Amino acid sequence: MHDQAGAGTPDNFDRLWTPHRMAYIKGENKPTGTGPDDGCPFDAIPKMSDEDGLIVARGTTVYTVLNLYPYNSGHLMVVPYRHVSDYDELRPDELIEMGEFTQKSLRALRKASGAQGFNVGMNLGHVAGAGIAAHLHQHVVPRWGGDTNFMPVVAQTKVLPQLLRDTRQLLADAWD
Repeated sequence: MHDQAGAGTPDNFDRLWTPHRMAYIKGENKPTGTGPDDGCPFDAIPKMSDEDGLIVARGTTVYTVLNLYPYNSGHLMVVPYRHVSDYDELRPDELIEMGEFTQKSLRALRKASGAQGFNVGMNLGHVAGAGIAAHLHQHVVPRWGGDTNFMPVVAQTKVLPQLLRDTRQLLADAWD
């Protein structure tokens, strides 16, 4: 441990700095309103290259993208291109393709990373925990035995063993 002026009393703790999380905490890239032209990242992402947007696969009505602030490595989201906020607003073709892309996400995660289980779901509305409530998206979070440890509990820090671009490439290669 190095002495640093103003750093406080040495306490024998090591620090795992995660400055990238500050963007999420401060709400960077969050929409300024509820409309499709109010800075919604889910409307902007499809206009990017797959690599820049972290898109794993594109369909006709939905796409699958890595979560920029993942709970686990490989945390995917299935997102309709159309800017809708609620599940009951989906058209039948969007609903079908969202289900198909959810299945393909599960398959790709099993193939690429050996995921042993999944958390799949949606948070509809701000009060339900939706970070971006104005644009519907379904989370597909891979899980493994022992993937939870003391870090999130004690340090409010999630340790991710792989860079997002590397994860995106593995999943894109595993996509059927």
